[in-house]
Amino acid sequence: MSVREGRLVDGSSIRVRDRLLGYLSLTKPRVIELLLVTTIPAMLLADRGNVDPLLIFNTLVGGMLAAAGANALNCVADADIDKVMKRTERRPLARATVPRSHALVFGLALSVGSFFWLWWTTNMLSAHLAGATIAFYVLVYTLVLKRRTSQNVVWGGAAGCMPVMIGWSAVTGTIAWPALAMFAIIFFWTPPHTWALAMRYKEDYRAAGVPMLPAVATEREVTRQIVIYTWLTVAATLALVPVTGWLYTSVAVLAGGWFLVMAHQLYRGVRRGEPVKPLRLFLQSNNYLAVVFCALAIDSVLALPTLL
Repeated sequence: MSVREGRLVDGSSIRVRDRLLGYLSLTKPRVIELLLVTTIPAMLLADRGNVDPLLIFNTLVGGMLAAAGANALNCVADADIDKVMKRTERRPLARATVPRSHALVFGLALSVGSFFWLWWTTNMLSAHLAGATIAFYVLVYTLVLKRRTSQNVVWGGAAGCMPVMIGWSAVTGTIAWPALAMFAIIFFWTPPHTWALAMRYKEDYRAAGVPMLPAVATEREVTRQIVIYTWLTVAATLALVPVTGWLYTSVAVLAGGWFLVMAHQLYRGVRRGEPVKPLRLFLQSNNYLAVVFCALAIDSVLALPTLL
């Protein structure tokens, strides 16, 4: 027994709480937020705001189970390097809060559950897309690409693009070009977002032997690549202009200009040898994606006229 704030607290209760929090941490809740930010707008655009709320709920539940399962399996595969990196040294497997075998079963159970949930509540295409996403993220990105190439997040980032495909297919039962355009937005957004964070933790990646681009290339080359992918991201957002209204178009242009300014500022700072703050771009890139997709959701619900 221990005393906390004047009350007796049973040690076993603390251990159970820590274990439960450990399982929750395995799912990487902050990463799952991307699912919410992108899936709902994709579903609303697919039917211009007339989607059944129950279908949205069921798709989000299935998508969250899939993301949680994939993240837990990623933690299992990366347990060795998580112990080395300061950014990840407090993860459950690095601290042995959760046994690795239990984490493996937990991740597999969530993954299988997501497939059958989506199959039961939406359609077979969405279920297969979720299953393929988990397999790609764990087997291709985590086990193959991540430790072998500096382009790991470029190709591995495709897994993070799949929520829009799952959302679109849940509504329509098919995949159409607007879903591919949304896929492209997240695909091109992922490298500048991830590399900006990796610039801050490049020594961690070097210690772990992970060839993340900032760990193996000069800052000038990394920021040059960030600028290129930022331009591609903004261009991808404009691909949706023909099927969206004036609100989305306006926000995509204004937010895109803001995102480009930040990327160019980072590049110019490195080129001039000035102190730079890549974490600022990392954090603001989250805001950029949220603003663009929230505008897409509102535009879809209101069914606003296009500018074309």
